[in-house]
Amino acid sequence: MTAPADKGKKAKTDAEAGEENEQIDGALVLSIEKLQEIQDELEKVNEEASDKVMEVEQKYSEIRRPVYLRRGDIIKTIPDFWLTAFMSHPLLSELLTEEDQKIFKYLESVDVDDSDVKSGYSIHLNFSENPYFEDTKLTKTYSFADDGTTTIKASSVKWKEGMGPLNGNGVNKKGSKRPLVEESFFTWFGDTELKSLADGVQDEVAEIIKEDLWPNPLKYFNNEVEDFEGEDDDEDLDGEEGEDDEDDEN
Repeated sequence: MTAPADKGKKAKTDAEAGEENEQIDGALVLSIEKLQEIQDELEKVNEEASDKVMEVEQKYSEIRRPVYLRRGDIIKTIPDFWLTAFMSHPLLSELLTEEDQKIFKYLESVDVDDSDVKSGYSIHLNFSENPYFEDTKLTKTYSFADDGTTTIKASSVKWKEGMGPLNGNGVNKKGSKRPLVEESFFTWFGDTELKSLADGVQDEVAEIIKEDLWPNPLKYFNNEVEDFEGEDDDEDLDGEEGEDDEDDEN
């Protein structure tokens, strides 16, 4: 049987343990509250930084705009500039069918208008009169909303008789009994079914044109990237040959 003194000692120990746990819980809650205050402060700093970055981007977008226009005037004097640039791009070239390439010979200029970087941007393809469609300007616009969604609008290509994509698969060449089965680049203008895209979901073609091709199309026109990739391919081939030689020796 436990002595009365032992019972009192045990009860006191349990009480002290309870008080200690309450102190630990209280200290933990206080630490978490202080941590949340720090995180809230960081969020405010990040929001301010984002606003400042947006201001800088807007400023330089306005500065770049007239330079891009001057560049465009020079590009117009170079035959098949944009066709060559597209066909030299490792990703965009895969999107152009043989018939698309014929159409792109009428492409006079490409323009990415991001004069208001916060609200979105537009991609314009300007063509000369051609036997394929009535339009001379095709546009695809991306509008950013405050809730993080992106609304997409695009020109409806008014194809001339017998020249449009057949059911979204290839171009039905006039006079041809069989339509091409490849998907035409121009189906991209009809890709607006998801008019409101969740933040983070990107139109890959638009991103490539805006972020890669548009800033410096000259490097693709000059095949600089293709040459660089060719050097890597040569190195890979050399490595494979070396491995083959080692296998033969073994």
